[in-house]
Amino acid sequence: MSGKTKLPVGQEAIEKFGWLRAHRFLLLRRASQLLFLGLFLMGPWFGIWWVKGNLSGSLTFDILPLTDPFITIQSMVAGHWPELTALIGAIIVGVAYALIGGRVYCSWVCPINPVTDGAHWLHEKLGMPKGWQPKRGTRYWVLAMVLAVSALTGTIAWEFVNPISMLHRGLIFGMGFAWAFVLSVFVFDLFISRRGWCGHLCPVGAFYGLLGSKSVLRVSAPKRSECDDCMDCFAVCPEMHVIAPALRGQDGDTPLILSPDCTNCGRCIDVCAMDVFRFTHRFDDTPAPGRETRTRTQPASGASRAA
Repeated sequence: MSGKTKLPVGQEAIEKFGWLRAHRFLLLRRASQLLFLGLFLMGPWFGIWWVKGNLSGSLTFDILPLTDPFITIQSMVAGHWPELTALIGAIIVGVAYALIGGRVYCSWVCPINPVTDGAHWLHEKLGMPKGWQPKRGTRYWVLAMVLAVSALTGTIAWEFVNPISMLHRGLIFGMGFAWAFVLSVFVFDLFISRRGWCGHLCPVGAFYGLLGSKSVLRVSAPKRSECDDCMDCFAVCPEMHVIAPALRGQDGDTPLILSPDCTNCGRCIDVCAMDVFRFTHRFDDTPAPGRETRTRTQPASGASRAA
């Protein structure tokens, strides 16, 4: 590690590029989340019905159907074949996320993401231990359990406890008991398990991760030889295990982050003062210089500072 790890996360990027540049993808994500939520709320709040429905299923301009494919699959295993419009909507959404990146939903659309990000921010500010960390495969077991319960009960099981739907309905009809579900996610991430909900338990994230496992949009580390070990990218990444294979790879290894767990949030790009990361596509896999090359040819700037 370099001496720069003592600096606040992202501080050098702020000093080098400015605050806006060092938060550009975070700000774009918040704008995107507000946009999607606002489109659904314009109807019930202001009578502007450009979009009717919610994230589970909607109709845009009375023409374009969009359906959550996870909801559709639950309906099918429960024995309820969806109407043609809903099926078409599920195919449209499924193909879009399969191409763009499944867990883009988690970081750019899901309204629970600001809740869990807020819990993580407060967790770090309070200096709390990371707490209980379920295995990352737990969310896939939860996903399988949801589908099994749907099949056994003949219901769309996850919708009874889905905090995303609870938050949406609460904003329209009044939060009421829905606050308990949203607050429980916040409390879980704050006190029990750091980044536990999205990173370990949420079956929606698990589903979209599988859906986008071969997606085109990727984050890459083409300048990894310039990495100075500040560790800021690991600090801000909600799925930090996805970074190491691309960043720590040897000569000839792909610089692409290929793990389906990556949410394409772009925070690693924001906070990197060395401009190591960027968005690209999965076919841009030209091997990048590895860390061994950097070690042989030049010292890490962070190491020189520490000295």
